Amino acid sequence: MMKHTFLFLFTFLYSFFFTQNKIDSLKSLSYKELKEKFNSYDETNKKREAKIISNYYLTKAKKEKNTLEIAEGYNLIHFNEDFPLALKYIDSIAVITKGIKGNLYPARTYIIKGNLYYKYDNLKAALDNYILGLEHAKKQHNIKQIAYSNMNIAYLNSYMGKNAEAAKTFRYYLYNSQNITDEYQHDQMRVSLIYCYLKMNKIDSANLLIQEGLKSPFVNKNKYNTHQYLYLSGQFNLKVKNYKTAIAELLKAYNYFAGINDNNQNYTLYSLGKCYDELNDKEKTIEYFIKIDSNIKKTNITFPELREVYTYLIDYYKENDDKEKQLYFIDRFLKVDKKLDTQFEYLSTELPKKYDTPNLLQEKEDIISDLKLRKKILHISISILVLILLLILILYYKAKRTATKHRRVAQELIQNIEKRNFEASADIKNGIPKPQITEKAETEGKVIKTVPEDVTLFILKELEIFENKQLFLKNGITLVSLAKNIKTNTTYLSETINHHKEKNFTSYLNDLRINYALEQLVKDKKFRSYKLPAIAEEIGYNNVQAFSVAFKKKTGTTPSIYIKEIEKSLTH
Repeated sequence: MMKHTFLFLFTFLYSFFFTQNKIDSLKSLSYKELKEKFNSYDETNKKREAKIISNYYLTKAKKEKNTLEIAEGYNLIHFNEDFPLALKYIDSIAVITKGIKGNLYPARTYIIKGNLYYKYDNLKAALDNYILGLEHAKKQHNIKQIAYSNMNIAYLNSYMGKNAEAAKTFRYYLYNSQNITDEYQHDQMRVSLIYCYLKMNKIDSANLLIQEGLKSPFVNKNKYNTHQYLYLSGQFNLKVKNYKTAIAELLKAYNYFAGINDNNQNYTLYSLGKCYDELNDKEKTIEYFIKIDSNIKKTNITFPELREVYTYLIDYYKENDDKEKQLYFIDRFLKVDKKLDTQFEYLSTELPKKYDTPNLLQEKEDIISDLKLRKKILHISISILVLILLLILILYYKAKRTATKHRRVAQELIQNIEKRNFEASADIKNGIPKPQITEKAETEGKVIKTVPEDVTLFILKELEIFENKQLFLKNGITLVSLAKNIKTNTTYLSETINHHKEKNFTSYLNDLRINYALEQLVKDKKFRSYKLPAIAEEIGYNNVQAFSVAFKKKTGTTPSIYIKEIEKSLTH
């Protein structure tokens, strides 16, 4: 017992003298120097030292009755506190700066609060505070706070998958900082732009910026930033299929981020899982994805790729007939998916309404303010509004007419398919054989000079098998892969398809898939209940956009309208 008492006393006294010595050494420092010290400790995850600095900063400001520095003291303290206490410190900033002269507050308070909400994954509250910060910054003509609001909203756009839009903002402030961003913020613009480029598959642009960052003196003297670039380099190597290099870089980044309990560890784990999945090492992929789930349970901080993580885990345990774990991960998926849906739904509605539209209106006001005469302003404004209304009306009626046309096309397609299926059933019932096209008749008058006739007949027979066995539904079919499978060359195959099918290979493949989809959607209720990405995958497309484009080109309507019309026809 005495040993424990002595140890406690020793620890207490050591802590007291350590803290006192630290405080004594701070007395000669200015606010700027104190803030620099705080940043250096905070960036190297020395939380204890950072707390001593921030507490001393606030005490010094209060003694000197310096309102702006008191507010800054509360700001520094909130960084190393849990959410409830951190929020109280930010509320203290709002109270202390109320009515203060200048153009810094309250815009800065809202931005700081938005950052706190963003850190704890409350994106709805983050957006609302960024918008309020932006509104006040614009009223007070504070260029820096306008810039910080725009940057933070760009992070939300990137989270939503609007990477092209976010990249514009990050690129602008990376190359046009105009003394707005400090060294750290400048580097974060580069990091964010790299992330957007990787998501947009602008691989070369991303790699150039990664190499630029790795050579930066600022990055090299900061462990956190160095490991950010290691993570991004790992992402790049994953994209270009250098899996071993990617794994080595990502593991270094993960060990660092996990060591400081930073949320970037989950993104790194996700990328490691993707690497091992590409290497067909399911056990390793599962190991990393389970670690992500464990972390998410502790923090409840989500990210969009979690949907992929949980569906992978569910499918894995389904294949292994582990119903208990399958059920567990289904439950986890539903909880995470609900949160993501709520965030996405709010952001997709509120971002355009609260951010994009006011920006457009601001642009309009800037144009109008440049005009000198009120009369001209009035005429131009009225003209613009009338044109917008006319355009809206034209687009509305055009959209209505297009929708009607699409529905009519869909109805005709359904009727034709139902009629064809009915006639086919009747023929089978009455014993009428399906008409056969002989190889001679099919090739008559269509002999290709560059392709020997016996080769043409062979290819046509193989294409018939390809169609009858519905091999066209496999993903990743190319002219090269099909030629290899039927043991011919691409020139012969291409020319045979061009002459005998009267279309190029891409059109031939798309037509087979779309015709299959048209038939299957009418016949199969379960197939019809799938979401469009699942239908696209079922019939061999890599993504839903490619499927939708091919479907519309072939039929003149869209998959969603076609499905709706099928459902309507079944209810009548």
